Amino acid sequence: MGEHPSSADRSGSQVSDDAGAAALSDSFRRFADVVPLMLWRSDRHGHAVHHNDCWLEFTGRALEEELGHGWREGLHPEDFDRHAKIVAKAHEAREPFTVEFRLRRHDGVYRWLLDTARPLIEDGKFLGYLGSCFDITDRKHAEEHIEHALAEKEALLAEVYHRVRNNLQVMVSLIGLYGRAAPDACRGSFEALGQRVRAIALVQQHLHEAPHIASIDLRDYLRRLASGLGQLRRAGRIGVQVNGEGNGLVEPRTANALGMIVAEIVAECLDATAETVACSIAITIEAPPDGPTTVAVVSNVRDVAEPNRTNVPKLGPRLIAAYASQAEIAASGEASQANPLILQLPRPHEGADA
Repeated sequence: MGEHPSSADRSGSQVSDDAGAAALSDSFRRFADVVPLMLWRSDRHGHAVHHNDCWLEFTGRALEEELGHGWREGLHPEDFDRHAKIVAKAHEAREPFTVEFRLRRHDGVYRWLLDTARPLIEDGKFLGYLGSCFDITDRKHAEEHIEHALAEKEALLAEVYHRVRNNLQVMVSLIGLYGRAAPDACRGSFEALGQRVRAIALVQQHLHEAPHIASIDLRDYLRRLASGLGQLRRAGRIGVQVNGEGNGLVEPRTANALGMIVAEIVAECLDATAETVACSIAITIEAPPDGPTTVAVVSNVRDVAEPNRTNVPKLGPRLIAAYASQAEIAASGEASQANPLILQLPRPHEGADA
Protein backbone atom coordinates (compact mmCIF):
# COMPACT_ATOMS: atom_id res chain seq x y z
CA MET A 1 0.00 0.00 0.00
CA GLY A 2 2.88 2.29 -0.80
CA GLU A 3 3.54 3.91 -4.18
CA HIS A 4 1.43 6.17 -6.38
CA PRO A 5 -0.82 3.96 -8.52
CA SER A 6 -0.80 4.08 -12.27
CA SER A 7 -4.07 4.50 -14.17
CA ALA A 8 -4.29 0.73 -14.43
CA ASP A 9 -3.73 0.31 -10.71
CA ARG A 10 -6.65 2.61 -9.89
CA SER A 11 -9.05 0.12 -11.44
CA GLY A 12 -8.97 -1.82 -8.19
CA SER A 13 -8.50 -5.18 -9.86
CA GLN A 14 -4.78 -5.30 -10.65
CA VAL A 15 -2.57 -7.35 -8.31
CA SER A 16 1.13 -8.03 -8.31
CA ASP A 17 2.51 -10.51 -10.82
CA ASP A 18 4.82 -11.77 -8.08
CA ALA A 19 3.11 -15.09 -7.44
CA GLY A 20 5.27 -15.89 -4.43
CA ALA A 21 4.31 -12.72 -2.51
CA ALA A 22 0.67 -12.95 -3.51
CA ALA A 23 0.22 -16.57 -2.52
CA LEU A 24 -1.24 -16.26 0.96
CA SER A 25 -1.80 -19.39 2.97
CA ASP A 26 -5.28 -20.41 4.00
CA SER A 27 -4.18 -20.28 7.64
CA PHE A 28 -3.15 -16.61 7.29
CA ARG A 29 -6.45 -15.71 5.65
CA ARG A 30 -8.43 -17.48 8.37
CA PHE A 31 -6.40 -15.74 11.05
CA ALA A 32 -6.72 -12.32 9.43
CA ASP A 33 -10.47 -12.63 8.96
CA VAL A 34 -11.20 -13.38 12.62
CA VAL A 35 -9.01 -10.58 13.99
CA PRO A 36 -11.37 -7.79 15.22
CA LEU A 37 -9.47 -4.98 13.52
CA MET A 38 -8.76 -3.89 9.97
CA LEU A 39 -5.80 -5.83 8.52
CA TRP A 40 -4.13 -5.58 5.14
CA ARG A 41 -1.14 -7.08 3.39
CA SER A 42 0.86 -5.91 0.40
CA ASP A 43 3.48 -7.50 -1.83
CA ARG A 44 7.01 -6.27 -2.40
CA HIS A 45 5.78 -3.78 -5.04
CA GLY A 46 3.35 -2.12 -2.66
CA HIS A 47 0.22 -3.71 -4.19
CA ALA A 48 -2.48 -4.87 -1.78
CA VAL A 49 -2.88 -8.65 -1.90
CA HIS A 50 -5.34 -9.03 0.95
CA HIS A 51 -7.82 -7.10 3.10
CA ASN A 52 -9.54 -8.95 5.90
CA ASP A 53 -13.27 -9.20 6.59
CA CYS A 54 -13.17 -6.35 9.11
CA TRP A 55 -11.73 -4.04 6.44
CA LEU A 56 -14.32 -5.12 3.86
CA GLU A 57 -17.15 -4.60 6.34
CA PHE A 58 -15.87 -1.09 6.96
CA THR A 59 -15.62 -0.11 3.28
CA GLY A 60 -18.60 -2.13 2.08
CA ARG A 61 -16.62 -3.22 -0.98
CA ALA A 62 -15.65 -6.62 -2.34
CA LEU A 63 -12.12 -7.93 -1.89
CA GLU A 64 -11.53 -7.79 -5.66
CA GLU A 65 -12.25 -4.05 -5.62
CA GLU A 66 -9.69 -3.39 -2.90
CA LEU A 67 -6.75 -5.38 -4.34
CA GLY A 68 -3.81 -3.71 -6.04
CA HIS A 69 -4.37 -0.01 -5.52
CA GLY A 70 -8.15 -0.22 -5.73
CA TRP A 71 -8.53 0.49 -2.01
CA ARG A 72 -7.14 3.98 -2.64
CA GLU A 73 -10.43 4.95 -4.26
CA GLY A 74 -11.74 5.36 -0.73
CA LEU A 75 -8.92 7.66 0.40
CA HIS A 76 -9.91 11.24 1.15
CA PRO A 77 -8.59 13.43 -1.70
CA GLU A 78 -6.81 15.74 0.76
CA ASP A 79 -4.88 12.81 2.27
CA PHE A 80 -3.92 10.99 -0.93
CA ASP A 81 -0.57 12.63 -1.71
CA ARG A 82 0.58 12.88 1.92
CA HIS A 83 -0.20 9.20 2.52
CA ALA A 84 1.57 8.12 -0.66
CA LYS A 85 4.75 10.06 0.20
CA ILE A 86 5.00 8.64 3.72
CA VAL A 87 4.42 5.07 2.58
CA ALA A 88 6.72 5.34 -0.44
CA LYS A 89 9.57 6.64 1.73
CA ALA A 90 9.16 3.77 4.19
CA HIS A 91 8.83 1.23 1.34
CA GLU A 92 12.10 2.39 -0.22
CA ALA A 93 13.92 2.02 3.12
CA ARG A 94 12.08 -1.20 4.06
CA GLU A 95 11.14 0.44 7.37
CA PRO A 96 7.98 0.33 9.52
CA PHE A 97 5.63 3.28 9.16
CA THR A 98 2.65 4.86 10.84
CA VAL A 99 0.29 7.21 9.04
CA GLU A 100 -3.09 8.79 9.69
CA PHE A 101 -5.59 9.21 6.87
CA ARG A 102 -9.31 9.38 6.17
CA LEU A 103 -11.02 6.45 4.47
CA ARG A 104 -14.59 6.39 3.15
CA ARG A 105 -16.84 4.09 5.13
CA HIS A 106 -19.66 2.02 3.58
CA ASP A 107 -22.15 4.81 4.41
CA GLY A 108 -20.09 7.44 2.57
CA VAL A 109 -18.71 9.03 5.76
CA TYR A 110 -14.96 9.57 5.93
CA ARG A 111 -13.39 8.21 9.12
CA TRP A 112 -9.88 8.83 10.45
CA LEU A 113 -7.69 5.70 10.60
CA LEU A 114 -4.32 5.14 12.26
CA ASP A 115 -2.41 2.77 9.99
CA THR A 116 0.62 0.93 11.42
CA ALA A 117 2.66 -1.39 9.21
CA ARG A 118 5.80 -3.49 9.43
CA PRO A 119 7.88 -5.00 6.63
CA LEU A 120 7.74 -8.76 6.11
CA ILE A 121 11.23 -10.27 5.81
CA GLU A 122 11.78 -13.96 5.20
CA ASP A 123 15.24 -15.46 4.70
CA GLY A 124 16.52 -11.94 4.13
CA LYS A 125 14.02 -11.32 1.35
CA PHE A 126 11.54 -8.44 1.50
CA LEU A 127 8.02 -9.76 0.84
CA GLY A 128 5.92 -6.64 1.45
CA TYR A 129 4.07 -5.17 4.41
CA LEU A 130 1.52 -6.28 6.98
CA GLY A 131 -0.55 -3.49 8.47
CA SER A 132 -3.44 -2.82 10.83
CA CYS A 133 -5.80 0.14 11.10
CA PHE A 134 -7.63 1.62 14.07
CA ASP A 135 -10.52 4.07 13.83
CA ILE A 136 -9.35 7.24 15.65
CA THR A 137 -12.11 9.58 14.49
CA ASP A 138 -13.39 10.27 18.00
CA ARG A 139 -9.88 11.12 19.16
CA LYS A 140 -9.34 13.46 16.21
CA HIS A 141 -12.63 15.22 16.89
CA ALA A 142 -11.67 15.60 20.55
CA GLU A 143 -8.32 17.10 19.55
CA GLU A 144 -10.05 19.54 17.20
CA HIS A 145 -12.46 20.51 19.98
CA ILE A 146 -9.55 21.11 22.38
CA GLU A 147 -7.70 23.20 19.81
CA HIS A 148 -10.83 25.28 19.20
CA ALA A 149 -11.38 25.72 22.94
CA LEU A 150 -7.74 26.76 23.45
CA ALA A 151 -8.01 29.28 20.62
CA GLU A 152 -11.13 30.76 22.23
CA LYS A 153 -9.37 30.85 25.61
CA GLU A 154 -6.36 32.63 24.14
CA ALA A 155 -8.65 35.20 22.51
CA LEU A 156 -10.48 35.75 25.80
CA LEU A 157 -7.22 36.10 27.73
CA ALA A 158 -5.96 38.62 25.19
CA GLU A 159 -9.15 40.67 25.56
CA VAL A 160 -9.01 40.51 29.37
CA TYR A 161 -5.34 41.51 29.37
CA HIS A 162 -6.07 44.41 27.01
CA ARG A 163 -8.81 45.72 29.32
CA VAL A 164 -6.73 45.22 32.47
CA ARG A 165 -3.79 47.05 30.90
CA ASN A 166 -5.98 49.98 29.88
CA ASN A 167 -7.54 50.20 33.34
CA LEU A 168 -4.14 50.13 35.02
CA GLN A 169 -2.94 52.92 32.73
CA VAL A 170 -5.93 55.01 33.78
CA MET A 171 -5.14 54.29 37.45
CA VAL A 172 -1.51 55.38 37.00
CA SER A 173 -2.67 58.62 35.39
CA LEU A 174 -5.17 59.30 38.19
CA ILE A 175 -2.56 58.60 40.88
CA GLY A 176 -0.16 60.96 39.14
CA LEU A 177 -2.79 63.73 39.00
CA TYR A 178 -3.68 63.37 42.66
CA GLY A 179 -0.02 63.16 43.63
CA ARG A 180 0.84 66.42 41.89
CA ALA A 181 -2.09 68.11 43.63
CA ALA A 182 -1.30 66.62 47.05
CA PRO A 183 0.74 68.33 49.81
CA ASP A 184 4.49 67.79 49.63
CA ALA A 185 4.43 65.40 52.59
CA CYS A 186 2.07 63.04 50.70
CA ARG A 187 3.70 63.05 47.29
CA GLY A 188 6.15 60.29 48.18
CA SER A 189 3.27 57.96 49.00
CA PHE A 190 1.50 58.75 45.73
CA GLU A 191 4.72 58.15 43.82
CA ALA A 192 5.21 54.80 45.58
CA LEU A 193 1.60 53.82 44.81
CA GLY A 194 2.01 54.70 41.14
CA GLN A 195 5.22 52.67 41.03
CA ARG A 196 3.39 49.63 42.40
CA VAL A 197 0.53 49.92 39.91
CA ARG A 198 3.04 50.12 37.04
CA ALA A 199 4.73 47.02 38.46
CA ILE A 200 1.38 45.22 38.56
CA ALA A 201 0.89 46.06 34.89
CA LEU A 202 4.36 44.72 34.09
CA VAL A 203 3.68 41.45 35.96
CA GLN A 204 0.47 40.96 33.99
CA GLN A 205 2.25 41.73 30.73
CA HIS A 206 4.91 39.08 31.27
CA LEU A 207 2.34 36.51 32.38
CA HIS A 208 0.40 37.18 29.20
CA GLU A 209 3.56 36.84 27.09
CA ALA A 210 4.54 33.48 28.61
CA PRO A 211 4.81 30.82 25.85
CA HIS A 212 2.71 28.34 27.84
CA ILE A 213 0.29 30.08 30.16
CA ALA A 214 -0.82 26.85 31.89
CA SER A 215 2.73 25.94 32.93
CA ILE A 216 5.21 28.80 33.19
CA ASP A 217 9.00 28.43 33.09
CA LEU A 218 9.87 30.19 36.34
CA ARG A 219 13.46 31.09 35.48
CA ASP A 220 12.55 32.57 32.09
CA TYR A 221 9.57 34.44 33.54
CA LEU A 222 11.50 36.00 36.44
CA ARG A 223 14.40 36.99 34.19
CA ARG A 224 12.09 38.77 31.76
CA LEU A 225 10.15 40.39 34.58
CA ALA A 226 13.31 41.47 36.42
CA SER A 227 14.66 43.09 33.29
CA GLY A 228 11.44 45.06 32.89
CA LEU A 229 11.29 46.09 36.55
CA GLY A 230 14.89 47.27 36.38
CA GLN A 231 13.96 49.73 33.64
CA LEU A 232 10.66 50.84 35.14
CA ARG A 233 12.20 53.62 37.23
CA ARG A 234 15.78 54.69 37.87
CA ALA A 235 16.94 52.69 34.85
CA GLY A 236 20.40 51.23 35.21
CA ARG A 237 20.42 51.50 39.01
CA ILE A 238 18.24 48.46 39.74
CA GLY A 239 19.97 45.14 39.12
CA VAL A 240 18.14 41.83 39.50
CA GLN A 241 19.97 38.54 38.97
CA VAL A 242 18.26 35.15 38.68
CA ASN A 243 20.42 32.11 39.47
CA GLY A 244 20.10 28.56 40.77
CA GLU A 245 19.52 25.02 39.58
CA GLY A 246 16.52 23.95 37.49
CA ASN A 247 13.88 26.09 35.84
CA GLY A 248 10.76 25.00 37.71
CA LEU A 249 7.35 24.97 36.06
CA VAL A 250 4.61 26.78 37.96
CA GLU A 251 0.94 27.58 37.55
CA PRO A 252 -0.21 31.12 36.66
CA ARG A 253 -1.37 32.01 40.18
CA THR A 254 2.04 31.02 41.60
CA ALA A 255 3.87 32.98 38.92
CA ASN A 256 1.63 35.99 39.51
CA ALA A 257 2.29 35.95 43.27
CA LEU A 258 6.05 35.61 42.76
CA GLY A 259 5.99 38.45 40.26
CA MET A 260 4.17 40.70 42.72
CA ILE A 261 6.60 39.76 45.52
CA VAL A 262 9.65 40.55 43.37
CA ALA A 263 8.01 43.79 42.23
CA GLU A 264 7.39 44.78 45.86
CA ILE A 265 11.03 44.13 46.80
CA VAL A 266 12.17 46.27 43.87
CA ALA A 267 9.72 49.00 44.94
CA GLU A 268 11.08 48.88 48.50
CA CYS A 269 14.58 49.45 47.12
CA LEU A 270 13.35 52.47 45.19
CA ASP A 271 11.39 53.84 48.16
CA ALA A 272 14.24 53.51 50.66
CA THR A 273 17.18 54.81 48.63
CA ALA A 274 18.29 58.02 46.99
CA GLU A 275 17.97 58.49 43.24
CA THR A 276 21.71 58.09 42.77
CA VAL A 277 21.94 54.78 44.64
CA ALA A 278 22.17 51.44 42.87
CA CYS A 279 20.09 48.59 44.28
CA SER A 280 20.84 44.92 43.75
CA ILE A 281 18.53 41.95 44.22
CA ALA A 282 19.58 38.31 43.90
CA ILE A 283 17.02 35.58 43.22
CA THR A 284 18.03 31.94 43.51
CA ILE A 285 15.76 29.17 42.23
CA GLU A 286 16.17 25.61 43.46
CA ALA A 287 13.90 23.18 41.58
CA PRO A 288 14.89 19.60 42.50
CA PRO A 289 13.12 16.86 40.51
CA ASP A 290 11.83 15.14 43.64
CA GLY A 291 10.98 18.05 45.93
CA PRO A 292 9.24 21.43 46.12
CA THR A 293 10.67 24.42 44.28
CA THR A 294 12.10 27.14 46.52
CA VAL A 295 12.99 30.72 45.67
CA ALA A 296 15.44 32.72 47.81
CA VAL A 297 15.54 36.52 47.51
CA VAL A 298 18.26 38.81 48.90
CA SER A 299 18.19 42.62 48.62
CA ASN A 300 20.89 45.11 49.57
CA VAL A 301 18.39 47.81 50.51
CA ARG A 302 19.42 47.78 54.18
CA ASP A 303 23.01 48.51 53.24
CA VAL A 304 22.17 51.51 51.04
CA ALA A 305 18.93 52.86 52.56
CA GLU A 306 18.68 56.62 52.93
CA PRO A 307 17.57 57.81 56.39
CA ASN A 308 14.64 60.11 57.04
CA ARG A 309 12.48 58.91 54.11
CA THR A 310 9.42 58.86 56.35
CA ASN A 311 6.79 59.92 53.83
CA VAL A 312 6.51 56.44 52.28
CA PRO A 313 4.65 53.78 54.33
CA LYS A 314 6.60 50.57 55.00
CA LEU A 315 4.06 48.02 53.78
CA GLY A 316 6.44 45.59 52.07
CA PRO A 317 6.36 42.72 54.61
CA ARG A 318 2.57 42.84 54.86
CA LEU A 319 2.13 42.91 51.07
CA ILE A 320 4.60 40.07 50.53
CA ALA A 321 2.83 37.95 53.15
CA ALA A 322 -0.52 38.64 51.48
CA TYR A 323 0.73 37.75 47.99
CA ALA A 324 2.32 34.54 49.29
CA SER A 325 -0.81 33.52 51.18
CA GLN A 326 -3.02 33.97 48.11
CA ALA A 327 -0.92 31.43 46.18
CA GLU A 328 -0.27 29.03 49.08
CA ILE A 329 3.42 29.96 49.11
CA ALA A 330 5.22 29.38 52.43
CA ALA A 331 7.25 32.53 53.13
CA SER A 332 9.90 33.23 55.75
CA GLY A 333 12.73 35.70 56.17
CA GLU A 334 13.07 39.35 55.22
CA ALA A 335 15.19 39.40 52.02
CA SER A 336 18.36 40.54 53.82
CA GLN A 337 21.80 39.02 53.45
CA ALA A 338 21.60 37.64 56.96
CA ASN A 339 18.00 36.47 56.64
CA PRO A 340 17.00 35.82 53.01
CA LEU A 341 13.35 35.70 52.00
CA ILE A 342 12.64 32.00 51.38
CA LEU A 343 9.58 31.14 49.33
CA GLN A 344 8.56 27.48 49.14
CA LEU A 345 6.21 27.00 46.21
CA PRO A 346 3.24 24.63 46.20
CA ARG A 347 3.36 21.64 43.91
CA PRO A 348 1.29 22.03 40.72
CA HIS A 349 -2.29 20.89 41.17
CA GLU A 350 -3.29 17.49 39.78
CA GLY A 351 -3.93 17.76 36.04
CA ALA A 352 -1.84 20.90 35.57
CA ASP A 353 0.32 20.87 32.45
CA ALA A 354 3.69 20.59 34.03
